[in-house]
Amino acid sequence: MMETTTQIILMSAVLVVMALVGALLVRLFHKNNKLMEKNGVVVREVRRNQTFINRVMQHCVNHAVILFVAFILAVCGASLFTACDEAHAQEDNPPQLVENTELIRTSQSWDGVELPDYMLGRPELVAVKYVFPAGQKLGWHHHVVMNFGVLVQGELTIIGLDGKTKVVHEGEAVVEMVGTVHHGENRGTKDCILYMFYLSQKDMLLAIQNPEIPLEK
Repeated sequence: MMETTTQIILMSAVLVVMALVGALLVRLFHKNNKLMEKNGVVVREVRRNQTFINRVMQHCVNHAVILFVAFILAVCGASLFTACDEAHAQEDNPPQLVENTELIRTSQSWDGVELPDYMLGRPELVAVKYVFPAGQKLGWHHHVVMNFGVLVQGELTIIGLDGKTKVVHEGEAVVEMVGTVHHGENRGTKDCILYMFYLSQKDMLLAIQNPEIPLEK
Protein backbone atom coordinates (compact mmCIF):
# COMPACT_ATOMS: atom_id res chain seq x y z
CA MET A 1 0.00 0.00 0.00
CA MET A 2 2.81 2.40 0.88
CA GLU A 3 4.63 1.63 -2.33
CA THR A 4 1.48 2.32 -4.38
CA THR A 5 0.99 5.65 -2.65
CA THR A 6 4.61 6.60 -3.21
CA GLN A 7 4.37 5.70 -6.85
CA ILE A 8 1.20 7.78 -7.22
CA ILE A 9 2.90 10.75 -5.58
CA LEU A 10 5.96 10.38 -7.77
CA MET A 11 3.85 10.06 -10.90
CA SER A 12 1.81 13.08 -9.85
CA ALA A 13 5.01 15.04 -9.30
CA VAL A 14 6.32 13.96 -12.68
CA LEU A 15 3.03 14.94 -14.33
CA VAL A 16 3.12 18.34 -12.60
CA VAL A 17 6.70 18.86 -13.71
CA MET A 18 5.84 17.76 -17.23
CA ALA A 19 2.81 20.07 -17.22
CA LEU A 20 4.99 22.96 -16.06
CA VAL A 21 7.62 22.18 -18.64
CA GLY A 22 4.93 21.88 -21.30
CA ALA A 23 3.41 25.20 -20.27
CA LEU A 24 6.86 26.79 -20.31
CA LEU A 25 7.56 25.36 -23.74
CA VAL A 26 4.18 26.59 -25.02
CA ARG A 27 4.90 30.03 -23.61
CA LEU A 28 8.36 30.06 -25.16
CA PHE A 29 6.88 28.89 -28.47
CA HIS A 30 4.39 31.77 -28.44
CA LYS A 31 7.10 34.27 -27.58
CA ASN A 32 9.27 32.86 -30.34
CA ASN A 33 6.41 33.19 -32.81
CA LYS A 34 5.85 36.76 -31.71
CA LEU A 35 9.57 37.53 -32.05
CA MET A 36 9.61 35.93 -35.47
CA GLU A 37 6.59 37.99 -36.47
CA LYS A 38 8.28 41.13 -35.17
CA ASN A 39 11.51 40.19 -36.92
CA GLY A 40 9.55 39.59 -40.10
CA VAL A 41 8.01 43.04 -39.81
CA VAL A 42 11.44 44.53 -39.18
CA VAL A 43 12.93 42.64 -42.09
CA ARG A 44 10.10 43.74 -44.36
CA GLU A 45 10.53 47.33 -43.14
CA VAL A 46 14.28 47.16 -43.68
CA ARG A 47 13.74 45.74 -47.15
CA ARG A 48 11.17 48.41 -47.90
CA ASN A 49 13.52 51.15 -46.70
CA GLN A 50 16.39 49.62 -48.64
CA THR A 51 14.21 49.54 -51.76
CA PHE A 52 13.25 53.20 -51.22
CA ILE A 53 16.89 54.16 -50.66
CA ASN A 54 17.92 52.29 -53.81
CA ARG A 55 15.23 54.08 -55.80
CA VAL A 56 16.29 57.46 -54.43
CA MET A 57 19.95 56.74 -55.18
CA GLN A 58 19.10 55.59 -58.70
CA HIS A 59 17.01 58.72 -59.20
CA CYS A 60 19.90 60.91 -57.99
CA VAL A 61 22.38 59.08 -60.21
CA ASN A 62 20.10 59.50 -63.22
CA HIS A 63 19.72 63.22 -62.53
CA ALA A 64 23.47 63.59 -61.96
CA VAL A 65 24.17 61.91 -65.28
CA ILE A 66 21.65 64.16 -67.02
CA LEU A 67 23.13 67.27 -65.40
CA PHE A 68 26.68 66.19 -66.30
CA VAL A 69 25.72 65.59 -69.92
CA ALA A 70 23.93 68.94 -70.01
CA PHE A 71 27.00 70.65 -68.56
CA ILE A 72 29.29 69.04 -71.15
CA LEU A 73 26.93 70.06 -73.95
CA ALA A 74 26.76 73.62 -72.58
CA VAL A 75 30.57 73.87 -72.39
CA CYS A 76 30.97 72.50 -75.91
CA GLY A 77 28.28 74.84 -77.19
CA ALA A 78 29.91 77.85 -75.52
CA SER A 79 33.33 76.89 -76.91
CA LEU A 80 31.87 76.46 -80.38
CA PHE A 81 30.03 79.78 -80.11
CA THR A 82 33.22 81.53 -78.95
CA ALA A 83 35.24 79.96 -81.76
CA CYS A 84 32.62 81.09 -84.29
CA ASP A 85 32.66 84.61 -82.84
CA GLU A 86 36.45 84.72 -83.01
CA ALA A 87 36.37 83.43 -86.58
CA HIS A 88 33.81 86.09 -87.56
CA ALA A 89 35.83 88.74 -85.71
CA GLN A 90 38.93 87.74 -87.64
CA GLU A 91 36.97 87.88 -90.87
CA ASP A 92 35.50 91.27 -90.01
CA ASN A 93 38.78 92.59 -88.58
CA PRO A 94 41.71 90.97 -90.39
CA PRO A 95 45.05 91.26 -88.57
CA GLN A 96 46.85 94.50 -89.26
CA LEU A 97 50.08 94.04 -91.17
CA VAL A 98 53.19 95.97 -90.32
CA GLU A 99 53.53 98.84 -92.75
CA ASN A 100 56.90 100.12 -93.87
CA THR A 101 57.59 103.21 -95.95
CA GLU A 102 61.02 104.08 -97.23
CA LEU A 103 61.43 107.78 -96.56
CA ILE A 104 64.64 108.34 -98.48
CA ARG A 105 67.44 106.50 -100.31
CA THR A 106 70.20 108.67 -101.69
CA SER A 107 73.95 109.20 -101.95
CA GLN A 108 73.60 113.01 -101.98
CA SER A 109 72.89 115.67 -99.39
CA TRP A 110 69.80 117.85 -99.76
CA ASP A 111 71.74 120.39 -101.89
CA GLY A 112 72.62 117.74 -104.51
CA VAL A 113 76.27 117.29 -103.47
CA GLU A 114 77.68 113.75 -103.42
CA LEU A 115 78.28 112.39 -99.94
CA PRO A 116 81.85 111.41 -98.93
CA ASP A 117 82.97 107.81 -98.51
CA TYR A 118 82.59 106.12 -95.17
CA MET A 119 85.39 106.89 -92.75
CA LEU A 120 87.90 104.20 -91.90
CA GLY A 121 87.94 102.88 -88.35
CA ARG A 122 85.38 101.83 -85.81
CA PRO A 123 82.05 103.65 -86.26
CA GLU A 124 80.01 105.29 -83.52
CA LEU A 125 76.36 105.84 -84.34
CA VAL A 126 74.64 108.73 -82.57
CA ALA A 127 70.94 109.65 -82.47
CA VAL A 128 69.88 113.14 -81.32
CA LYS A 129 66.47 114.75 -80.82
CA TYR A 130 66.27 118.48 -81.56
CA VAL A 131 63.39 120.74 -80.57
CA PHE A 132 63.26 124.13 -82.33
CA PRO A 133 60.84 126.57 -80.68
CA ALA A 134 58.79 128.74 -83.03
CA GLY A 135 60.96 131.57 -84.42
CA GLN A 136 64.20 130.01 -83.16
CA LYS A 137 67.37 130.05 -85.33
CA LEU A 138 70.53 127.96 -85.08
CA GLY A 139 73.90 129.60 -85.65
CA TRP A 140 76.05 128.88 -88.67
CA HIS A 141 77.80 125.53 -88.44
CA HIS A 142 79.02 122.58 -90.51
CA HIS A 143 79.33 118.80 -90.09
CA VAL A 144 82.35 116.59 -90.66
CA VAL A 145 80.33 113.37 -90.51
CA MET A 146 77.40 112.21 -92.57
CA ASN A 147 74.03 112.61 -90.91
CA PHE A 148 70.38 112.45 -91.78
CA GLY A 149 67.09 112.76 -89.96
CA VAL A 150 63.30 112.85 -89.92
CA LEU A 151 61.15 115.84 -89.01
CA VAL A 152 58.24 114.56 -86.95
CA GLN A 153 56.60 117.90 -86.16
CA GLY A 154 56.49 121.37 -87.64
CA GLU A 155 58.38 122.82 -90.57
CA LEU A 156 62.15 123.45 -90.68
CA THR A 157 64.02 125.72 -93.07
CA ILE A 158 67.69 124.96 -93.81
CA ILE A 159 69.77 127.72 -95.40
CA GLY A 160 73.23 127.27 -96.95
CA LEU A 161 75.92 129.90 -96.84
CA ASP A 162 75.62 130.10 -100.60
CA GLY A 163 71.94 130.99 -100.30
CA LYS A 164 70.46 127.56 -101.12
CA THR A 165 67.35 126.83 -99.09
CA LYS A 166 65.58 123.60 -98.16
CA VAL A 167 62.17 123.51 -96.44
CA VAL A 168 61.60 120.22 -94.63
CA HIS A 169 57.96 119.40 -93.91
CA GLU A 170 56.52 117.25 -91.17
CA GLY A 171 57.10 113.55 -91.86
CA GLU A 172 59.90 114.14 -94.37
CA ALA A 173 63.48 112.90 -94.22
CA VAL A 174 66.51 115.08 -94.93
CA VAL A 175 70.21 114.37 -95.54
CA GLU A 176 72.39 117.15 -94.21
CA MET A 177 75.33 118.82 -95.91
CA VAL A 178 78.83 117.57 -95.05
CA GLY A 179 81.59 120.17 -94.82
CA THR A 180 79.32 122.99 -96.05
CA VAL A 181 78.35 125.82 -93.71
CA HIS A 182 74.61 126.23 -93.14
CA HIS A 183 72.05 126.89 -90.43
CA GLY A 184 68.44 126.01 -89.67
CA GLU A 185 65.49 128.00 -88.39
CA ASN A 186 61.86 127.50 -87.45
CA ARG A 187 59.74 130.00 -89.34
CA GLY A 188 56.50 128.38 -88.27
CA THR A 189 54.16 128.92 -85.34
CA LYS A 190 54.79 125.66 -83.45
CA ASP A 191 57.82 123.77 -82.25
CA CYS A 192 59.82 121.67 -84.69
CA ILE A 193 60.89 118.23 -83.54
CA LEU A 194 63.73 116.69 -85.51
CA TYR A 195 65.46 113.32 -85.00
CA MET A 196 68.99 113.21 -86.44
CA PHE A 197 71.30 110.21 -86.89
CA TYR A 198 75.08 110.64 -87.19
CA LEU A 199 77.61 108.18 -88.66
CA SER A 200 80.41 109.33 -86.40
CA GLN A 201 83.47 108.00 -84.62
CA LYS A 202 84.64 108.20 -81.04
CA ASP A 203 85.33 111.74 -79.75
CA MET A 204 84.31 113.40 -83.03
CA LEU A 205 82.16 116.54 -82.88
CA LEU A 206 78.74 116.21 -84.45
CA ALA A 207 78.77 119.86 -85.52
CA ILE A 208 81.42 122.58 -85.63
CA GLN A 209 80.13 126.08 -84.97
CA ASN A 210 81.13 129.08 -87.14
CA PRO A 211 80.47 132.03 -84.83
CA GLU A 212 82.55 134.33 -87.04
CA ILE A 213 79.72 134.36 -89.56
CA PRO A 214 77.01 136.73 -88.37
CA LEU A 215 73.44 135.46 -88.27
CA GLU A 216 70.81 137.73 -89.74
CA LYS A 217 68.02 138.60 -87.33
